[in-house]
Amino acid sequence: MTVALDLIAGSVAGAAQVIVGQPLDTIKTRAQIAPPGMFKGPLDILVKTVRKEGILALYKGMTSPLIGIAGVNSLLFASYAVSKRIVSPFPNLSLPEIALAGGMAGFGNAILASPVELFKIRMQGQYGSPDDKRLRAVFREVAKDGLRRGIMRGYWATVAREIPAYAGFYTGFEYVKRKFQKKYGQQLPVWALLTSGSFGGISYWLCCYPLDVVKSRVQLAKEPPRGLDYITSEMRAVIRTDGVRGLFKGLSPSLLRSIPAAAATFATFELTKDFLEKHTNL
Repeated sequence: MTVALDLIAGSVAGAAQVIVGQPLDTIKTRAQIAPPGMFKGPLDILVKTVRKEGILALYKGMTSPLIGIAGVNSLLFASYAVSKRIVSPFPNLSLPEIALAGGMAGFGNAILASPVELFKIRMQGQYGSPDDKRLRAVFREVAKDGLRRGIMRGYWATVAREIPAYAGFYTGFEYVKRKFQKKYGQQLPVWALLTSGSFGGISYWLCCYPLDVVKSRVQLAKEPPRGLDYITSEMRAVIRTDGVRGLFKGLSPSLLRSIPAAAATFATFELTKDFLEKHTNL
C-alpha cells in the first residue's frame, strides 16, 4: 500500500466521519465548555439547542473539520502506516505494537488536529446570540494572538490526548477485526468493519476523555494558556469547580457518537482502499 493510497482513502473517510458525527460532537463539546447551570445534561443540550438555534445548529462548527478533516485523517492514516513500518518490518503486528504505532500516529496527527478543532470548538461555543461570529471572524480573532498562542493554542493538550487516544483507537479496532477474521476470513463483511470501527471509537474516548475536556476548555478560553504545566493546571481547575465528574462531562454523547462516526470512518477507509487497490495503480 502506498502513502498516496492512504492519503486518498483517509480523506474520504474523514469526510464521512464529520458528516455522521457532527451533531453528537456539538452536544459533547457544549457539555464540556458551557457555563455552569446553562444545561442540565446532554438531552437538555439537544432540546435547547434545537429549540433556540434550529436543527442546523447541531452542525455548527462543521466547516472547519469538513475542510480540515480530510487532511487530518489522511495524515493520521498515512502516519499510522509509516509508524507500523517503523515499529516492525513485518506486516502482522502484535496488539502492543499496534498500540505503539497508534500512539506515534496520534503524535504526528496533532499538528493538524489542534487548529482544526480549535476553530470548531469556538464555533460550537456560540449559543445563538445576535453577536455570534462567522468562521472568518473567529479566524481573524484567533490569528491576532499569533501562531503559538493563537492558531496553535492547546497544541500540547492535543498531543497529550492524541497519543493514548489513537493507541486505544487502533488497538480496539484491530482486536475486534482480528476476532472476526478468525471466523469469517480476511475479507470481512461491511457489518463486521462497522462493528470493529465502533469498538475502536469507544476505545478512543475511554483512553483519553479527561484530556479532551481539558483541551476543549483551553482552546475556548479568552486568554492563551500560560506555563508549561497548563494541562495539569486546567485539570485541577475542573476538579475544583465540578469535582472529578467534571472531567467526564459529555462522555455519553461521545461514546454514542463514536459508534456511527468511527464505524463510518473505518468502513469508508477500508472500502475506499479496497476499491483503489483493485481499480488503480496506487
